[in-house]
Amino acid sequence: MDIILDNQHFKVIGTKEKITIADSFVVRQNKIGGGNGEAKLYIGQNNVETRSFFGNTGFVVHCFLMKTDLQKYLEETKAEYLMPEQPYVNKETLPNLWNLRKTKIDALPNRIDFEIIEQTQIAGPRIYVNSNDIAYKIIRELSLPNITFISVVKLLDQNGKLNYYFRLFADYFGNVEHPYVVEKEEEEIIDSNAPLEEKKQLIRARVGQGEYRAKLLAECPFCPITLISDDRLLIASHIKPWITSNDFEKTDPKNGFMLTPTFDRLFDRGFLSFTDDKRTILSPFLSNMTYSKLNISDNKIIPHLPTKGREEYLKYHRENILKK
Repeated sequence: MDIILDNQHFKVIGTKEKITIADSFVVRQNKIGGGNGEAKLYIGQNNVETRSFFGNTGFVVHCFLMKTDLQKYLEETKAEYLMPEQPYVNKETLPNLWNLRKTKIDALPNRIDFEIIEQTQIAGPRIYVNSNDIAYKIIRELSLPNITFISVVKLLDQNGKLNYYFRLFADYFGNVEHPYVVEKEEEEIIDSNAPLEEKKQLIRARVGQGEYRAKLLAECPFCPITLISDDRLLIASHIKPWITSNDFEKTDPKNGFMLTPTFDRLFDRGFLSFTDDKRTILSPFLSNMTYSKLNISDNKIIPHLPTKGREEYLKYHRENILKK
């Protein structure tokens, strides 16, 4: 798999799918517990898998962040900054911190390079890294504990040099959307002047139920990837997320696919998307091993994928949901 970042071509060598950000790593202003936070980051167990990805004992590797990714992460976590779900020590300062951090990130160059160094002085089965570079400090400053994770893609540039592409993501305890945002959206529907039945349809469509699901099943009576047709095992998945759709798009069956739970999850989280000519697009932020276990590959034709009439929705998904 190849990707283009900042007009530069890279070959994807491998992926470290998820490094969870602990409370001990973040800066003091973001903490839930006490203490000032530690700069070292836990990246995995001292085993063959971690070593083959990062290198032998004492490794120093070149890494980078992309400004657009940091901006997107801030948008993903804005609701948590404004209406925190977690008991942060400095909860009242978070809304102002979001604005300050957004201004800071907007002023950065497109690509921010840094190095990480293995902390060999720490004994034990766990591998930690540290850095004095600005980009690494930005990771600590932006990350909110427990709901933030980092994915790292190992890349080879055109000069044969290894690069490690770091990207921050938010995960609200298994959900993409912040609970406050979901609650607010549903309140707005309830408080609207729409007829009662329309309100019910909109709220049901949010979880892939009601008339939306029935219409979608009529068009797509099986999962186009697995060909499973038992509707008890199918999820009515939105292509353009419900939360960013207008009222028509929320209940439009063309804004959806019927998918089995695993592929619904991949599609919803942006690890999988499709071209208008029914080919798969896989995100580099899951490993080839994971994809192979799911028996799916990049650029694979899905003959039964119903793309007609869904082109604009798929374009939105590729441009805004796909993790690329």
